[in-house]
Amino acid sequence: MSEPAADGQGSTEPGSSEPQPTPLLRPAEGIPNLSVTVRQIEAAAELLERGRGPFAVDAERASGFRYSNRAYLIQIRRAGAGTVLIDPVSHEADPLEALRPVAEVLRDDEWILHSADQDLPCLAEVGLQPSALYDTELAGRLAGFERVNLATMVERLLGSGLAKGHGAADWSKRPLPEEWLNYAALDVELLIELRTAIADVLAQQGKTDWAAEEFDYLRAAGTKEPAMRPDRWRRTSGIHRVRDRRGLAAVRELWLTRDRIAQRRDIAPRRILPDSAIIEAALADPKTVEELTALPVFGGRNQRRSAATWLGALEAARHTKNPPADAEQPNGPPPAARWSRRKPEAAARLEAARAALSQVSERVNVPTENLVSPDLVRRLCWDWEPAPDPLEAVDAFLRAGQARQWQRELVDPPLARALQPPAAPEET
Repeated sequence: MSEPAADGQGSTEPGSSEPQPTPLLRPAEGIPNLSVTVRQIEAAAELLERGRGPFAVDAERASGFRYSNRAYLIQIRRAGAGTVLIDPVSHEADPLEALRPVAEVLRDDEWILHSADQDLPCLAEVGLQPSALYDTELAGRLAGFERVNLATMVERLLGSGLAKGHGAADWSKRPLPEEWLNYAALDVELLIELRTAIADVLAQQGKTDWAAEEFDYLRAAGTKEPAMRPDRWRRTSGIHRVRDRRGLAAVRELWLTRDRIAQRRDIAPRRILPDSAIIEAALADPKTVEELTALPVFGGRNQRRSAATWLGALEAARHTKNPPADAEQPNGPPPAARWSRRKPEAAARLEAARAALSQVSERVNVPTENLVSPDLVRRLCWDWEPAPDPLEAVDAFLRAGQARQWQRELVDPPLARALQPPAAPEET
């Protein structure tokens, strides 16, 4: 068996010259007690207030199990205070009121999160909003790291391993198992050190100001509820098999019925009825309980009890006066694959713009999608009209699309050049 490395950073596997990081299996101070009652949450806030510096923050949701995107566990760490674990749902008080002491303390300094856009909305639901933000995952992208998950960045920059855990678990479960709490505490154990390390990398690359602009934008946008896409039922997996408007109406009614039930019961929709069952019912169009329960999934006990509900949705679809169109109404340009036939000049602009952005990406070592929103580029190329000052027109378009200043300074000139029509060949 290999001996641990002398510096404690890891061990070397047989046949390998690369040191392997020693997994961090437990928090340094042990697993914190879970703060559940109002008094326990107040005590957690008092502990954090006695600490110093920024807060490492994380939240665990129950995606795939629950309809809501609420936080079921909140982890916070601060130097001089250690880690606190807060249950925002099990107390009898209003969550906003119960977590008010924590919210007040968290306004004192910067938050450090990894993939902040995932957690900011659910934290805002319980009144927790940052006055300043640092996202270590986004920082890794700006630094040009190919892999930016937390474990990989911790290993690369800090030489430590993180034990694999329970990120995809049902965090609405109560009581929470000790091994889950251990995993949750580890998620913030090294975030403060990681922020310092990746900030040093960005400083060396001259990207500190870029990151600051991104974090300010993310802080402002991250606490807003994402806009709901129209016709979300069209995202039903397998819908391409449904080729007529009657079938699409059936998918729509079944999907909407499922969504109402899922929202009322706070259960993930696909645990109520999988997409595959919706598609099978839309194709078969059963009219009796016997016909419905003969289909896959619908023969199970739970679905047999709900047979009248699903048959009612199918009946409503058959009698609707407004069956859905065969295709979703476009919101913006059509898919780029269709441009060469419908608007070849826009297709040429998009190809030139992508090539120009790729060159910028390679030069500054930032992914193209972080240089500027791909959707914004598509809209620019599709809607472009010749302008007296192309550079100014591009900048105005990107600014209206909320592109940040550092992004515009990098991409305005190459995009303006890419949008110009190719020069006509000289006559001989």
